[in-house]
Amino acid sequence: MGTTGLFYGLLGEAALFCNPADMVPRIFCATLQPVDRMKKIKNIFSHRKYWASRFGTSPFLPTSREDMERLGWDSCDIVLVTGDAYVDHPSFGMAVIGRVLESQGFRVGILSQPDWSHPEPFTALGRPHLFFGVTGGNMDSMVNRYTADRRLRHNDSYTPNDEGGKRPDRAVIVYAQRCREAYKDVPIVIGGIEASLRRIAHYDYWSDKVRRSVLFDSKADLLVFGNAERAIVEIAHRAGKKEHPRDMTDVRGTAFARDAVPEGWTMIDATAIDEGDGVHTGAKLRPTAAGGDLHHVVRLPAYETVRDDPVLYAQASRILHQESNPSNARALVQRHGDRELWLNPPPIPLTTAEMDGVFELPYARAPHPAYGDARIPAWEMIRFSVNIMRGCFGGCSFCSITEHEGRIIQNRSEGSILREIEEIRDKVKGFTGTISDLGGPTANMYRLACKDDKTQSLCRRLSCVYPDICKNLNVNHDPLIDLYRKARAIVGVKRVHIASGLRYDIAVRSPRYVKELVKHHVGGYLKIAPEHTESGPLSKMMKPGIGAYDRFKQMFDAAAKEAGKEQYLIPYFIAAHPGTSDEDMMNLALWLKKNGFRADQVQTFLPSPMSLSAAMYYSERDPLRPVRRRDEDTVRTAKGLKQRRLHKAFLRYHDAENWPLLRDALKRMGRADLIGPSKRHLIPAWQPAGTGRKGGEGARAGRKHKTQKFLTQQSGRGRRPPPQNKEGA
Repeated sequence: MGTTGLFYGLLGEAALFCNPADMVPRIFCATLQPVDRMKKIKNIFSHRKYWASRFGTSPFLPTSREDMERLGWDSCDIVLVTGDAYVDHPSFGMAVIGRVLESQGFRVGILSQPDWSHPEPFTALGRPHLFFGVTGGNMDSMVNRYTADRRLRHNDSYTPNDEGGKRPDRAVIVYAQRCREAYKDVPIVIGGIEASLRRIAHYDYWSDKVRRSVLFDSKADLLVFGNAERAIVEIAHRAGKKEHPRDMTDVRGTAFARDAVPEGWTMIDATAIDEGDGVHTGAKLRPTAAGGDLHHVVRLPAYETVRDDPVLYAQASRILHQESNPSNARALVQRHGDRELWLNPPPIPLTTAEMDGVFELPYARAPHPAYGDARIPAWEMIRFSVNIMRGCFGGCSFCSITEHEGRIIQNRSEGSILREIEEIRDKVKGFTGTISDLGGPTANMYRLACKDDKTQSLCRRLSCVYPDICKNLNVNHDPLIDLYRKARAIVGVKRVHIASGLRYDIAVRSPRYVKELVKHHVGGYLKIAPEHTESGPLSKMMKPGIGAYDRFKQMFDAAAKEAGKEQYLIPYFIAAHPGTSDEDMMNLALWLKKNGFRADQVQTFLPSPMSLSAAMYYSERDPLRPVRRRDEDTVRTAKGLKQRRLHKAFLRYHDAENWPLLRDALKRMGRADLIGPSKRHLIPAWQPAGTGRKGGEGARAGRKHKTQKFLTQQSGRGRRPPPQNKEGA
């Protein structure tokens, strides 16, 4: 469920080395410390307010001149442009950034899904005094518009009436260009998940090539990445003092262009492959300037280099991910033609007090009235849910949450969370007593953190739980159990569901938590994500072995029996992830059949920008290990449409549309023994009339232009619909 909107979605020299024997980080430290124990920095709500604070707060941030006139405004200080419908709710990034800036005293307007065919709609709120803030929305516009098979989607959950096509492809670039055409000299600051994950040269799945940083394609003045409240507040106040955003080169969590590396910096050159030990950023420092206390910057391979050399692309990806801890990350620089792309260290996460302040701003908790009765599916899904934290230390290589929100868990206080539940009860129309989710990027990382400050400050490990849960990780679930109980005790609250994905390898460390969850917070189904059963693909995903799932299922079933409830797990699986062979998918299909699962909750791997898995897909190298050019280091990758469909067909072995493709594959693999009529066979030899003509595409549920729902059915137990508002986050 987590908030992943605008400007959402870390200095030391310890390097990450890998043990070739087990392909895992060999490092003495593991995880990350609570934000409140980090170096003291200025609270984002302690700035002196901008002069326009005299206008107070608005019921909704204005989206038209008429709205501005009702507020007594003659102009906006900042205009935010988004590819989403404007929903004034803390799960929508544009609303969060808008309300945070409003709390600082700025007059903020929103242009929601403007017509991008010409610049005139971008003048609707007039010329902003300080800057335009541009985002593609809560999702990357290409992920939003196209499927994993590059097919066009006909729906958009962030648009009124679920209508697709209301935002352009590569929305950040297009919107920024139109802003520039509308007002040539107004600064442009880009951010959000789309800009954040495209901040360096990145592989773009839809064009099947490496594109340069979105900063250059958009011609923006400044790019903000990650959770950006802290950065955007500083940028706005400095802009209010007449400083141009392009001159703000010292803001953490930002990227900008410069002509050359300035004097006074020590360059760490990481542009070449080391065929001995592999590539790492702990190489001997190579000074580029003499004297003084020099800063360190890591030089990545240039855009033109990674565009033409997939192996060096994998190297750049490895280095980028190593420089992600806010306590020790260094600046990065990457040449793009005759310009330097400069990335400052990632932002310092928010403290609990700051998180409370952000989530307790005066949100209307509703779509803008201009939408009338139009249905916005993303809003319908989260309107009765509460976000209790940000961040994820799982480090799954295919996921963008860690790259965007970071590994440090940013927690809200218990009191703030409970107050939001009461506000939902009292103010949100249609509330019947059920909180649909109490979670975040994951359900059960609330208040989990590193036990030791020094360990955290040196750590460059990419996951706190892979390949094993680190000994330095606090896995005490008691604060979360206490929160659940207090939430259930609120007058008017009948049920509290947990719909966010559960990290089950951590949950098994707290049997008390599993019992509490099953007894009170599972509405028949609980979704978890083993993703696969085979060690090859799981090692590339940085996911635990299937044994962890088995242990959790035992605990879950025992707790359900003790509670006298009929409850089931909904497992998620990924097809065609790098490192997956046809045999791996066949073995997964056999596991599914043996365990009585008919999995429709499947997903074909989509290489999202900047993820480690995308680097594997493009380069066929593993950036989790030192990168080399040797052939034996390649990662097998399903890239052709036919093989990708085969992998998905194995997951849906029960669908007769897939049987011809599966028969051919099993015969080719020498496993024709799996074709036949008995339970030991995977698929039958016969074909139902009128089926099997879709080339392995499988039966497609749902109807065109509508959201498709997927479930996992357990054979012999029928299919029950999940509770309302429990689709995936």
